[in-house]
Parts: sequence; structure tokens; C-alpha cells
Amino acid sequence: MKGRLAVRGEQMKVGVLTGGGDCPGLNAVIRATVRKGIFHYNDQFVGFLEGWRGVMEDQTIPLDLHAVAGILPRGGTILRTSRTNPAKREGGLQKCMDTMRRHELDALIAIGGDDTQSVALKLHNMNFPVIGVPKTIDNDLGGTDFCFGFDTAVNAATDAIDRVHTTAEAHNRVMVVEVMGRDSGWIALYSGIAGGADVILIPEHPFDIDRVAETLRRRHARGRYFSVVVAAEGAKFSSELDVEHGAPIVQDLGRDEFGHVRLGGIGQVLAREIERRTGFETRSVVLGHIQRGGSPSAFDRVLATRYGVGAIDMVHHGEFGSMVALRGNNIVSVPLVEAINKTRLVDQDLVNVALSLHEIIGESTSKEEETVRK
Repeated sequence: MKGRLAVRGEQMKVGVLTGGGDCPGLNAVIRATVRKGIFHYNDQFVGFLEGWRGVMEDQTIPLDLHAVAGILPRGGTILRTSRTNPAKREGGLQKCMDTMRRHELDALIAIGGDDTQSVALKLHNMNFPVIGVPKTIDNDLGGTDFCFGFDTAVNAATDAIDRVHTTAEAHNRVMVVEVMGRDSGWIALYSGIAGGADVILIPEHPFDIDRVAETLRRRHARGRYFSVVVAAEGAKFSSELDVEHGAPIVQDLGRDEFGHVRLGGIGQVLAREIERRTGFETRSVVLGHIQRGGSPSAFDRVLATRYGVGAIDMVHHGEFGSMVALRGNNIVSVPLVEAINKTRLVDQDLVNVALSLHEIIGESTSKEEETVRK
């Protein structure tokens, strides 16, 4: 396949796509990739619209210096995106191969999370040269220490928690803030600690609602008549049937093309159960796509730019079937199979930081880790 023997300095024609959920920093990756590719390698670029759908349907735009001018601070993606899975469409993967051959591409750079990278890996196994770039505000993609978009999402959530604090205190209310985090609690834990939340609930540790209520009652007894609870959308109630894994709250039973149910509603359920158990007036707020939108933070702009530069360099080094990643403070290459092998869960050290800030309830230290609270 064309592109396998690419060497540094060789002019190439490269496709670029953004798949899955949008997030701040996508445009910064596109910009860095195109600028480095044109200025240093004299490359040509083809942008596929709406993720893998654009590859299957051959929907493209030219990516040149004019196309990427001024997009560094913009949120979203100029290529748009979708949750299309070619592997679930009849002949979808072959259509992708045919499109890329028709454009005579030497390589494809796929910017996205584990779903996007799973398709990239399939195409790599079909002998097409693919490079992955990690993207998810949940920060749960394996193989890298940080995904761009996460820092911006945490800043947005922290700002919301700060604002909720003032209205909660004014009305002596419990406020439940639902943030994103399907399988991991990175956003909830970071924003909860940064925002001084009194209870933090994450998917990794199913929680006992009665212990949450007891925490809030004790806080109230100390004269703190308001509280803020931060919950990841994938946080789970523990149960007698399955204490270890619990069950997430879902909006409906339908699934997308990658097999994901639509989560949401944990905040409203928590608010109802907390008020019923404590008698404290409780309200909930769902941040939702506010966390995805807006201009990327300085950290995410720099990280996304480093990823974009790293991706085009990997193309010219022939490191196909790999994903650009951050390890420590270094940009490295990791195999795609390693990147999507498992979900990256929150660090126990960070959980311990949150645990150290709250009052111990009960005698079982193992149960303390079911709920992270202040």
C-alpha cells in the first residue's frame, strides 16, 4: 500500500478527519498538522467531513493554509464530526478504503477517542497507513496521560461549581452538579476538588446513597447549611445485587453505532433521593455540552498543537498503526491497540487526595472509597 515506505522529507498526500464528540482543541490539531506538513514537508491535505461518514461517502474539503487560518482559538471542528461507525455499515470499511485510494492518499490522520481509533485500527489491519490522535474530554483514553479538551472541560465545570456555590449558600440548598464522564470520573474529580465540592461521585466507585445523605446531614449539623454534590454522568448506585459494579442511569435503552447507551439523569435522581432522605431542599443542574463548547484553554491549545505536529512527523517516519501520546512531558508514539485496549480510570492517588478532605463516616475504610466526598 502506498505510504508504507515514506521517509522523512518526502512529500505526501494526507487525509485528516475528526470523529466522535467534538471538543475544544480539535481545530488546533488540524492547524498544526497542516502548517507543519506544508511548511516543512510540502505535503498536501484532504479534510474528510463529519468523521468516518465523510470517508465512506467521499465528502471532502481541501485543507490548505487558508483553510486553517484563524482557527486556533475556535472550539468545535471545521471538519465537523459524527459518531458514524463504518464497521456497522454494510461494506463500510471497504468504502473507506476505496475513497482513500481514489484520492491517492499516502496516509490518514484520525483525530478522535477510542471509538474513532477502533475504526482506525481496523483500517490499519487492512494495510492502510493510519495515525491516531487522542481526543476525549473524559480523559479516559489509554496510552496517553492527557487528552486535549479535558482541561477546558474541567475549567468550565469548575466555573459552574463556583457559581452554584453562591446560590446554594444563599438559599441553604443542596445543589447537585452533573458533569460528563461515562466510564471514568476525571472531570468530576478534578472539578470537584478544584471547586471545593462536598461530595464527588465517580463511575469507578459505586456509591451508597444513605452514606451520601449522612455526609450532608453531618455537614448541616456543623452549621454548614448548604452543600454541593458533583456527579459524573456514569456514576452508579451500589446495590445489594451488585455492590461492586452498580448500575448507571440511562435516558433510554437505545444504543449508538458503537454500542453506547445514552447516559443522563443521575443528577435529577440524586437530588430527589437526597431531599427525601435528609429533608434538605435540593436542586440539580446538568452541565452537558457546555463542557464541550467554547474556546480551548491555553493548556489544550499547546497540547493539541504538539499532537498535530507529532502526528505529521509520525506519518513521515512511517510509524503507522500508532497514536501520538503524551507521556510525562514528552510526545511519544504508542500502538493503537494499546491505546484502545482499556479505559483509563482515575488515579488512586487523586482519589486519595479527595478522600483526605472529608470526614470519615462509619468504620469500614473500604466503603469510604465507594463515595469520594469532602
